[in-house]
Amino acid sequence: MEAVIPEPFTFEAGEKAVLLLHGFTSNSSDVRMLGRFLESKGFTCHGPQYKGHGASSPEELANSTPNDWWQDVLSGYQFLIEKGYRKIAVAGISLGGVLALKLSMEKQVVAVIPMCAPMRFNQNSTLTEMVLSYARNYKKYEGKTEEQIQKELDDLISNPIPAVNGLLDLVSEVKGNLLKVEAPVHIIQGRKDNVIDLKSPELIYQQIRSTEKTINWYEESGHIITLEEERNKLEEDIYQFLETLKWTDESNLLVDIKDTESPQIWW
Repeated sequence: MEAVIPEPFTFEAGEKAVLLLHGFTSNSSDVRMLGRFLESKGFTCHGPQYKGHGASSPEELANSTPNDWWQDVLSGYQFLIEKGYRKIAVAGISLGGVLALKLSMEKQVVAVIPMCAPMRFNQNSTLTEMVLSYARNYKKYEGKTEEQIQKELDDLISNPIPAVNGLLDLVSEVKGNLLKVEAPVHIIQGRKDNVIDLKSPELIYQQIRSTEKTINWYEESGHIITLEEERNKLEEDIYQFLETLKWTDESNLLVDIKDTESPQIWW
């Protein structure tokens, strides 16, 4: 069977738009089903894909940086602006949740939905192990022998991995600036998540400036919560949250197009 290459997606429905951001070492399929569900409820959804992700080689992934990913998030936001959408919420899983919080600090958004967004990781080796897992699967699909794969994996981790170190820096940067988050926030976390420190959602909740904020725990879900058994409940809960927002408050939701053309970058 031929592999399906993951691609960015856009599902156009109503005038309310949601930017959907995927996780580290993953691709747009993390949030595609959520996008389809929200489309069925009248929301336009756009899911970009970061440099080094999707079907990229492990070496491309390892050498991609937070600035690369951030530019892809900004491009996704700008894409919606240029298509005429002025009311944009942002939701992201894992790395995508961190980038969603960052976007709300830099741009005008209706709300932020961070899902399993790390402020700390469960173990120091977590990110390196994620890169190695991605690399092993990629190289198996290429048809390489176990000996070849192991040699290339050893080469991959023989030097610091820019993507891993960069992601740790990104998390630290966002955590240190949570007071800049003022939009409504709906924090989502799987209780069985073994990737991130489960104190992360509470840390986000306590540090953000937002006056409208909630944490929703999913007792049977792990890290990739959008694809797990409580997915249907998650989708409905996100829809209900989006329905509570003040989408019609034009004084707060109009976006300055000139500002989006010259984004302020942290890096």
